[in-house]
Amino acid sequence: MRDDVTPDVPAPRRRSFLTYTGALGAAAALPPALVGCSAGPESTNDTGGGGAGKDRTLTVVIGYGNDGSWDPTQTASAFCMAANNHIYEGLLDTDPISRVPYPALATAVPTDPGATAWRFTLRTGATFHDGRPVTADDVVFVYDRILDPHTQSLAKGFFASWLKEVRKVDARTVELVLRFPFPDGLARLTLAKIMPKHVFSRPGAWDDAIKGLAVGSGPYRQTAHHPKSNTTFEAYDAYNGPRRPAFRRMNWLTIVDAAPRVAKISGTGAGAQIADNIPYANIPRLEQGGLKVAGGSGMNNLFLMFNTRHKPFDDARVRQALHYAIDTEKMVRVALKGHGRPSTSFLDEGNPGYRRAGTVYDHDPAKARALLKAAGAEDLEIEILAVNVSWIVDCLPTIKASWDAVGVRTTLAPQETTAVFTKMDQKRDYQVVAAASNPNQFGLDADLIMHYNYGPENLWMRYTRWAGHPVARQLFRDMDRATREPDPARKKTMIQDYIDVVAEQAVLYPVVHNELMTAWDPRRLTGIRPQPYPGVNLLRARWV
Repeated sequence: MRDDVTPDVPAPRRRSFLTYTGALGAAAALPPALVGCSAGPESTNDTGGGGAGKDRTLTVVIGYGNDGSWDPTQTASAFCMAANNHIYEGLLDTDPISRVPYPALATAVPTDPGATAWRFTLRTGATFHDGRPVTADDVVFVYDRILDPHTQSLAKGFFASWLKEVRKVDARTVELVLRFPFPDGLARLTLAKIMPKHVFSRPGAWDDAIKGLAVGSGPYRQTAHHPKSNTTFEAYDAYNGPRRPAFRRMNWLTIVDAAPRVAKISGTGAGAQIADNIPYANIPRLEQGGLKVAGGSGMNNLFLMFNTRHKPFDDARVRQALHYAIDTEKMVRVALKGHGRPSTSFLDEGNPGYRRAGTVYDHDPAKARALLKAAGAEDLEIEILAVNVSWIVDCLPTIKASWDAVGVRTTLAPQETTAVFTKMDQKRDYQVVAAASNPNQFGLDADLIMHYNYGPENLWMRYTRWAGHPVARQLFRDMDRATREPDPARKKTMIQDYIDVVAEQAVLYPVVHNELMTAWDPRRLTGIRPQPYPGVNLLRARWV
């Protein structure tokens, strides 16, 4: 995905993909009694309150925009999802690295993951940031929105296929009723952040959530929000959950451009203590300056997405040819400085569900030329519409050189991520999109990852104009059967088998999987765990 990052994602009510990616840039006009948001941008030197000693402000640099949707039921924005993990809680949340679920608002993880009903008791004394208690009504309110057939949300795609309903048992107890046994669903409960009904049931509140209104029960409360600049947080003193806040205040800066992002964390005048999305070329200098730089490998990838209604990209041979033509080893060596691998499946090689795909696009220019000739597409001109994420831009010259080498005249057109997906959402014509995606933001299970990208009403499939193809319709049926399969080994094989179809069709498919790098000052911070998806998680971090 994009420089922010969406199972079966139903098409939104033309609130558009921007709702998901967070391209809505309007300043948040929010009720001051609920949260201290103000219209930005302000200076990114704003520390959010200063302080000294253990009360000093932690300054964080995020390489993605903070002007995306903050609605937890909708967002796929890297910045907003990472922030919401500090503001909100699910019934269960997951460890940011292992993704193993632990009790958050609930008091325990169900002892029988294979049951068709899970009962949860809410934590005694849990309150929202406005002081009101968290109740079963709030839980039912959120899940009703997610499961509402008339409300199109991103979260619906993570739940609707297996979760039938959520019932209130008493003021502090709820029961989740499943359509069939689905143990993977426990980890997905972190994606249903519990929001106060008394705040978000009022008219216009969901639009306010998109713009930045955030009222949760987590360890940090949002204190100010300046779109395109910074968002500030403060420890919530009444929080009594499992991840106590270690920082009195935090100031998260959004700096999308690589050079100023690196400058903010380096040198004697460094204004921040931690930053994500570190360019590979800057790693040696940052390490020489005393910073720790570490990465995480996962589903982060550069993918190609084809418009199958724009000939000749309706022909799978053309799509295959363009993948075979790319010198992925050179891309990893030159653009990624060794911090990546050519894709050998839709899943990254570290995923528990990985199997080498039946079709692997090793660099084979001769095969690429033969496929283009067989498809009658030898005289091909392509404009690659690409997002301007720094590492994607670094990879584009290799794609162009590779395609030029097999006789495809190639033009590069990198643009802001917002602009690219506005065009997609407006159904404008295009040939090929090159962008970044990381469904690990939502979880590790292969069923989730594949449904994020493929499905009959999935937003990505609407962009590719492929959902009506006979192969696609059969694929979606195979995916549904795999979701319902109770035997874990059989389910894994079924998913791997349909991934072979996805690889062969190459409608939306990764070119390389790469490592995401985080840098921090170990003289000031401890407990940092770099994650293989955008953003940071500071719930186990603290001052040295």
